[in-house]
Amino acid sequence: MLLIHDIVEVDVGDTPLHGGSSPTLQAELEHKAACRLFGLLPEPQGSEFLELWQEFEEGDSEDARFAKALDRVQPLIANVLTGGGTWTDGRVDLIQVLEKYGPTIRRGSPVLWSACEAMVREHFARDRPPSRTGSA
Repeated sequence: MLLIHDIVEVDVGDTPLHGGSSPTLQAELEHKAACRLFGLLPEPQGSEFLELWQEFEEGDSEDARFAKALDRVQPLIANVLTGGGTWTDGRVDLIQVLEKYGPTIRRGSPVLWSACEAMVREHFARDRPPSRTGSA
């Protein structure tokens, strides 16, 4: 499911989570790309891949919620392990990370979010002034 989702993002171009781009426009572009890409495949494979992509995008099944959580975990871990990475470049703070990553990861796996939240809080506590809401 994650690879199917990523194939479409590779074609359209992924947008940074904190980039401020239009989610509606991105969803429209991705839908068109998914239909085009999976339409190139023979049936029933093309339809199956499109359905799998739609399941991920809708995020209603347990599998889709967990896949969406994993999709958010990867950049979170990359930013923590690189000392801030794109968060530092984009001046992203603790509250923004908790708000952008937390709900999706928590919905897919509360246990996974607990571990991620601890990593994020530890990351922002290291040699940084308190966040907008004070000490975390």
